[in-house]
Amino acid sequence: MRSALGRPGRRRIVTIIGTRPEAIKMAPVIRELERCSELFEHILVATAQHRQMLDQVLATFRIKPDVDLALMQPDQDLTTFASHALARLGDAFRDLGPELVLVQGDTTTVVAAALAAVYQGVRVGHVEAGLRSFDSRNPFPEEVNRRLAACLTDLRFAPTARARLNLLREGVPDEAIFVTGNTIVDALASMSVDGDFASAELVRVGFDRHRVLLVTAHRRENHGAPLRSICRALKTIVRRFPDVEVVYPVHLNPNVSGLVREELGATARVHLVAPVSYDDLLRMLKRCYLILTDSGGIQEEAPSFHKPVLVLRAVTERPEVVEAGAGRIVGTETARIVEETARLLVDADRYRSMSTAENPFGDGQAARRIVDILDRRLSSAAWGSGTERQAVNP
Repeated sequence: MRSALGRPGRRRIVTIIGTRPEAIKMAPVIRELERCSELFEHILVATAQHRQMLDQVLATFRIKPDVDLALMQPDQDLTTFASHALARLGDAFRDLGPELVLVQGDTTTVVAAALAAVYQGVRVGHVEAGLRSFDSRNPFPEEVNRRLAACLTDLRFAPTARARLNLLREGVPDEAIFVTGNTIVDALASMSVDGDFASAELVRVGFDRHRVLLVTAHRRENHGAPLRSICRALKTIVRRFPDVEVVYPVHLNPNVSGLVREELGATARVHLVAPVSYDDLLRMLKRCYLILTDSGGIQEEAPSFHKPVLVLRAVTERPEVVEAGAGRIVGTETARIVEETARLLVDADRYRSMSTAENPFGDGQAARRIVDILDRRLSSAAWGSGTERQAVNP
């Protein structure tokens, strides 16, 4: 690890990532912090909560962690990971001596990092604060994680005005909330989606011959019967529409992959592919006809590509995509999924309305705003040096 002594006058910020979505959305902030190296000494710490999928994104954005805790273990549960992460991150913060720890989103990495920072008397900034589904089990454990993070953080970077209102209703002071836009828009703007697929599996998909539906479904609350229902809807759709193909990058979790391959492995025009690189995912978002997903991030990415998104959940913490007209919540019941998908496949006006909706997630300048706010707050005498928060001792 680096010495706690940095260049005089620079603020030491430690950024934490653990999963693929965190890395994608933090990449623009990391780049902006590195660009402002005269103001900040930036240290990137990875928990590797999701090892393989995290590494894919790090390679895409050419980012290398300064500290890799390598905490992922086969089949570990949330309690085991959280306890290991809390201990190891606490040790890291003690050694590194940051003035502020920056976290993103709603993963177990986020909660462990925020709590470890609080225990060490270090301030915390939360990127993408204020998302709420108002259902602690959907999505799980993300809804619980982000509510806990709101209690532990000092600066909340809300992606939308609605997220800001959620935080205000929970009693967060207005001066601790900043509406910045969502950094996913920044990340997409930095990527090239032209060129061929890197995946040989995707090269074989008939994007030029058929209407391709991109499907991602892996959420914990959809394991078992809901996921089986989703798979059966996909079988019905491809049988009803001969010009449709489905591409489903299958999550590595055996609770997902086993069931999906059992249900869809022998279905014509359904391509069950390995998890794809972020570059290839963006190429699919550009070339597909529509999207069915239980992913939070893809709900945000779809409007940038003007693709309708059907949300395979009962609720979403990103209602902006529905309010803008770019998405619809369809749940996991087979009949409803088939009905809503078929409507977009046969109703050109409905498809056009959803695919031309305005992007509700910002203008691609979120990272710059976040770093500007960090500079102002950390330089502010009114906010203090950041050392007045005392470490918690047993």
